[in-house]
Amino acid sequence: MRLSGKRIAILLAEGVEDLEFYVPMMRLQEEGAEVVAAGLDLRPVRGKNGLEITPTTTIAELRADDLFALVLPGGWAPDKLRRYRAVTDLVQAMHAAGKVIGIICHGGSIAISAGIVGGRRATGSLGIKDDLINAGAIWVDEAAFRDGNLVWGRVVADIPAFCRELMAALVEQV
Repeated sequence: MRLSGKRIAILLAEGVEDLEFYVPMMRLQEEGAEVVAAGLDLRPVRGKNGLEITPTTTIAELRADDLFALVLPGGWAPDKLRRYRAVTDLVQAMHAAGKVIGIICHGGSIAISAGIVGGRRATGSLGIKDDLINAGAIWVDEAAFRDGNLVWGRVVADIPAFCRELMAALVEQV
């Protein structure tokens, strides 16, 4: 298992896109990663499609030094998460350390608020295309790709391509 012993956090809040949370989580676990579901608190949240997810830790407890990578799924959760300093500080610290950050769909909203998209290629839901461009990103309409330590995925239908890019980036870091 190529990611055995590697701790990877997936951020979530009410309205997270269930598939963009669960599919990458299972793929990471399949490779042996210790995946933590990190919420604003430890109360269960309901995903956009109705699945309940119970965080295993809070975002405030996470430290970039203790994580191998970070995943920012979409849905409505990013609009909530981007408002919290603990979230943007963590994303900034992970980025500054050159650690892999997987960003799919509306997850790019968090990257925008963390100030890490300027001059970078980016994709996501068409709903945040203008936001990414206005934040200085270079919009790319592709299913999934990497730009340095950032792994981008467009939408739910692109989860397989996103997971392939994410795994490739993570394995390179091992």
